[in-house]
Amino acid sequence: MTARAFHRLAPLGLVLATPLLTIAPAEARTVTEPAKMEAAVQAYVAAFEAGSADRVADLFAPDATIEDPIGSPAHHGREAIRAFYREAMKPGPKLKLEGPIRVGGDFAVFPFSVTVSHGGHGMRIDVIDTFRFNAEGQVVEMRAFWGPTNMHAI
Repeated sequence: MTARAFHRLAPLGLVLATPLLTIAPAEARTVTEPAKMEAAVQAYVAAFEAGSADRVADLFAPDATIEDPIGSPAHHGREAIRAFYREAMKPGPKLKLEGPIRVGGDFAVFPFSVTVSHGGHGMRIDVIDTFRFNAEGQVVEMRAFWGPTNMHAI
């Protein structure tokens, strides 16, 4: 970026601060690589397509937590997470990514929709999930942001 372009964008708040642009040496990094985080999100969506609560649970660390939806009681540990997803998958929900996966630090954030049909009626829920990763590439925290205003009959 040229100095002229920088000065044009700076008043708009569109320029990142210099410290954010600094990349730590590979040996000093403790977070999962962005490509691995994106692959975990893709694996999450694919596991739903396959109806596999086991494959979803395998993405999580043994002591992970999920809060779905945000504000509800959290589920702690891989076995509780597996049980949660077994129930959630019973009506056959389908997930579809609705935008790019955003990766920053130890987080991946992604917008998606969930569609489910039951008794001839369909529903779409617009969701944003956050995954926080450990250094081993496991999800240690998932939070799902959605509520009644994000639920639509289809």
